[in-house]
Amino acid sequence: MNWFIFAVLAAFFSAVKDAISKQSLKNVDEYVVTWASRFFALPVLVPFFFIDEIPTLGREFYLNLGFILGIQIFANILYFRAIKLSDLSLTIPLLAFTPLFLLITSPLIVGEYPRWIDIAGMILIVGGSYLLNIKNKKQGYFAPFRALLYNPGAKLMLLVAFCWSLLSNFNKVGVQTSSATFWPAFNSSILTISFLIIALSKSSKPWQQVKQNYQSLIPMGICQGLLLLSFMKALDLALVAQVISVKRLSILFAVMFGYFCFGEAGIKERLLGAGIMLIGVTLITLF
Repeated sequence: MNWFIFAVLAAFFSAVKDAISKQSLKNVDEYVVTWASRFFALPVLVPFFFIDEIPTLGREFYLNLGFILGIQIFANILYFRAIKLSDLSLTIPLLAFTPLFLLITSPLIVGEYPRWIDIAGMILIVGGSYLLNIKNKKQGYFAPFRALLYNPGAKLMLLVAFCWSLLSNFNKVGVQTSSATFWPAFNSSILTISFLIIALSKSSKPWQQVKQNYQSLIPMGICQGLLLLSFMKALDLALVAQVISVKRLSILFAVMFGYFCFGEAGIKERLLGAGIMLIGVTLITLF
């Protein structure tokens, strides 16, 4: 069960990183935060270039990297923008929609159709998302769903969840065609360069933002590095579905951080909704 320990660690570091980034985004734009999350992760990741033997990289490795690079850049920037715009306890639980999107796209792409247990999981995920905004129910029974569609951070995070539904399996391919330590280090190095170019072109005084907020940006990056190492190691040891299911514990951690660190309202409803969504994810991915 070593994979389970690594997956839980990935969930914890993910939630801590989100809480720190939420605080950082008060003073730093999402482009600089996105770059910093990768750059300051490198001290955790790069030493494995020298500790572990560099694997032989074939055509499949580079094709996989090239295919997902654009999706990763797009999804990462939207991810931090969503956290910046809306409550942590509202946006992070929406990542539970990732396996739901897989159920929708799989029949179209590979001809795989959902089972009854998958449909039950879908109902729980939708029901849990309803509870995230249950305070709006007084405006009508469909008001909680409308709140998700009109909340800017929620809309962006739903798009991130869709992107992540595409990326999960490609990360597995990256690990299989290299190693569980080389892939996150190499991939993060490429993303760091990409995000630096974007930050320099999109941000106002990016180096000044970093200089004034390094106290939060550095620990955020360290958590990102520990998250990636834990996540990729878990992927190397277990099925993608198993790892993603356990990693979604970050949803519950994020809701708690949102309440205790930022005083976000509606903690009972959002904790209940997040818990129900997590059960739905478990039904879809583990059974």
